[in-house]
Amino acid sequence: EARLGSLRGKKIALLGLAFKPGTDDMREAPSLVLASRLQAEGAEVTAWDPVADGKVHLDGVEVTPTALGALDGADAAVLVTEWPELRELDWEEAGRRMSNRLLVDGRNMLDPETMRRHGFEYEGIGRASA
Repeated sequence: EARLGSLRGKKIALLGLAFKPGTDDMREAPSLVLASRLQAEGAEVTAWDPVADGKVHLDGVEVTPTALGALDGADAAVLVTEWPELRELDWEEAGRRMSNRLLVDGRNMLDPETMRRHGFEYEGIGRASA
């Protein structure tokens, strides 16, 4: 909300659903609470996870088979689980697919300067904003 204003009608992509990388464990996964809170604020939520994708159903959340698919038309993306695939993602292509290049990195996984070079407004949780 600090970056987008009201979330009503905004599309937010969650990158990673599982509790941690390398597992399909969804018990107490932060993505569950985050998806619910975003929806409560009126956001449309899409999500991607390389392992949990076919095993999870979140009411009202479109789970896509690719990270780029989750980012199509997104106003913002939130990196929730530090999957290695996200380090290798074509972030330039990701940015072209998004409506707004805002990335909130909940795991401080990506390099802020690299993301800014790709035109992203990058915010790492627990890192100072630039």
